[in-house]
Amino acid sequence: MEDLVLHGPMLASTVEALEKAFTVNRLWEAGDKDAFYAANAGTRFAATGHGFTAEMMDKLPALEVISSFGVGTDSIDLKAAKERNIRVTNTPDVLNDAVAELAVGLMLTLCRRIVPAHQYIKDGKWLDGAYPLTGELTGAKVGIIGLGRIGKEIANRCQAFKMQVVYHGRREQKFQPYPYYADLEAMARDVDWIIAVVPGDPSTAGLVSESVMKALGPNGAIVNVGRGSLIDEPAMIRLLKSGELGGAALDVFAEEPKMSEELWNMDNVVLSPHQGSATHKTRWAMGDLVVRNLLAAKAGDPLISPVV
Repeated sequence: MEDLVLHGPMLASTVEALEKAFTVNRLWEAGDKDAFYAANAGTRFAATGHGFTAEMMDKLPALEVISSFGVGTDSIDLKAAKERNIRVTNTPDVLNDAVAELAVGLMLTLCRRIVPAHQYIKDGKWLDGAYPLTGELTGAKVGIIGLGRIGKEIANRCQAFKMQVVYHGRREQKFQPYPYYADLEAMARDVDWIIAVVPGDPSTAGLVSESVMKALGPNGAIVNVGRGSLIDEPAMIRLLKSGELGGAALDVFAEEPKMSEELWNMDNVVLSPHQGSATHKTRWAMGDLVVRNLLAAKAGDPLISPVV
């Protein structure tokens, strides 16, 4: 069987399927990495959920395909892959619903203060009086940053909550039913919520700046299910503490799993450990797509979801 380099651990179902078609060589288990690369110098295929650097590509000179577990490819050096004629695939579409569900769930949790209300009951405080009134999503205006596959699913769900939907992106999508804002700060001034769902790369780093969050204001809140790099995190923390930003619901962070402990103790913040796609159903489908891309490559067929 053909050899395959597996960069790091993956779902048991994914590894089991790979082992039916390839001799799987586990990079992370190798004590001597140089010896591992030397032994796999002729390997044409790799699978990863942990990124891939130019240095790793150079140590696998026969590499033809990297199949990545996930939609985001910011941890893979795509420029280096293209220069070396290495094709890269990802796992789009199969996780759209799961991520959209979590985005709306985070928004609802923050709006209705579900976490502190839960703690209010556990602390026995309900016996002393009713919990304070909360916000409501119905009739609120939400601005989506990145109206791609996932963004469109989020928009559909927001409409089901009777919210007004607008969006910002690199360019207007002419046949979408939602108003477009070319200026993100202008959109922030006009909405109650921002949901960020764009990929992380140098062009989007710090996209949600201090000025954008100030424009969103003390009655506004942001939900981030894209990448932690999208938000100026220190500025966000300052604005949350000062009350200049109303709230934040975050599934991703600048240096996850590390984060500022200041976020842990704010009632106007909801935290989630990067679990947008973390359901049994979706992760199985992602792994299945990783395998199917590799099988297509091995058979000489077109790749299913190529990135480069």
